[in-house]
Amino acid sequence: MQVRFFVFILIGCLFSPNGVQAEKTEPNILFILTDQWRAPSLGYAGNEQVQTPHIDELARQSVNFKNAVSGCPVCCPFRASLLTGQRPLTHGVFLNDVQLPEKSVTIAEVMAGSGYATGFIGKWHLDGRGRTAFTPPERRQGFQFWRALECTHNYNKSFYYGDSPERQTWEGYDAFAQTRVARQYIRDQSKAGQPFLLVMSYGSPHNPYHTAPPEYQRLYQPEKIKLRPNVPKDQQAAAKKELAGYFAHCTALDDCVGDLMATLKEAGIDQNTIVVFTSDHGDMLRSHGQIRKQKPWDESLRVPMLFRLSGAQHGKGRTVDSPINSEDLMPTLLGLCELTIPKTVEGLDYSDYLRGGKNPSDGATVITCPSPFGEWQRSRGGKEYRGLRTARYTYVRDLNGPWLLYDNQTDPYQQNNLCNDPKSAPLQARLDAALKKKLAVQGDQFLHGSKYIDQFGYKVNPKTGTVPYTN
Repeated sequence: MQVRFFVFILIGCLFSPNGVQAEKTEPNILFILTDQWRAPSLGYAGNEQVQTPHIDELARQSVNFKNAVSGCPVCCPFRASLLTGQRPLTHGVFLNDVQLPEKSVTIAEVMAGSGYATGFIGKWHLDGRGRTAFTPPERRQGFQFWRALECTHNYNKSFYYGDSPERQTWEGYDAFAQTRVARQYIRDQSKAGQPFLLVMSYGSPHNPYHTAPPEYQRLYQPEKIKLRPNVPKDQQAAAKKELAGYFAHCTALDDCVGDLMATLKEAGIDQNTIVVFTSDHGDMLRSHGQIRKQKPWDESLRVPMLFRLSGAQHGKGRTVDSPINSEDLMPTLLGLCELTIPKTVEGLDYSDYLRGGKNPSDGATVITCPSPFGEWQRSRGGKEYRGLRTARYTYVRDLNGPWLLYDNQTDPYQQNNLCNDPKSAPLQARLDAALKKKLAVQGDQFLHGSKYIDQFGYKVNPKTGTVPYTN
């Protein structure tokens, strides 16, 4: 009888929450970052043209932030905010091709300091020393495993660096080769038993649009593409051609996501791995007669944002309408891993909200263009702006005053600008006051872009506003 009692107590200690052997297992993070993938161009988002079955399945298992935005919708600012949890005018990366300061406190540094292995594969775009330059270990912001390049969109002739300055070539379409390396990293880490943070950073579906493998291009014929109603008639032919190629890249990446998900399951760690799928910004693709990013319209601003949780919340999908911004990702991921969030972080921690708790936001988030450049240079209509995106409204000011106001519920394609409409005056006043309050709290004086360029000591092309770089 005493022996049986001892065995009973021993089993209880081994398997009970308070037992000495029932230690908490730290979750892994697989962060899948794409480039220029706008929120509406996915099957789960209601797009019946693009084929994304694997991501659609991931969405069914995830918390879907349907109003997620890239607060400064262009490549480098998003990436800097992702790593630091800070806004662009704090970390200073509000233009492309500038360096994220080495003094920055990043998510990779925090997680490595907490016992995590950290890995980065693909497009980096945070070193500011030319797009083909080698990034040495001391400038990798806490990432240990490294198979990356600053920036390229030559997807079929792409190279990368490991730990030495010797260039290595991705075989074929680079996303497929990068995925193979990511899968092996997942297998190796699962065997090692060390929790990991892996950022898989793809370069597509960013233009050039017509370079996906031929079998994916054959899936989409321009003449069959249906356009959003806000594409002007004189640009519809070009839009259809571009979208056909864009969708081909999307479907190719969807297969990559499917392979990654299968590898997590094969390795036996899918239920203990947080998976995030998102993009650094969207793509106008001729909506409102515009191309690419930086703009405050939804095609540029809104990004996919899926969080598949680990543990007891694994596979429990739902859609939420709260906005979430770029600087919120780092604190949210650290919160999900129950790690301390650095005091340098400005973003909000949505981890409790993801688990069904209280929303940490007030329902509005700030969108910005501190200084227009490149494809949205001033000669092409580019200008500074500050705005708010809520679950329902988009409100934007430029330096001259109120510029845009959309009711995204009744006007989902943003074709009716209510700004300065007398009927919308109370709404505009309310949003304007909320924006000014947020900017004051953030210490954003909303100055001309040249003031920030001077403040951070950047040298830009006076015509394009672009920081010169070498390919």
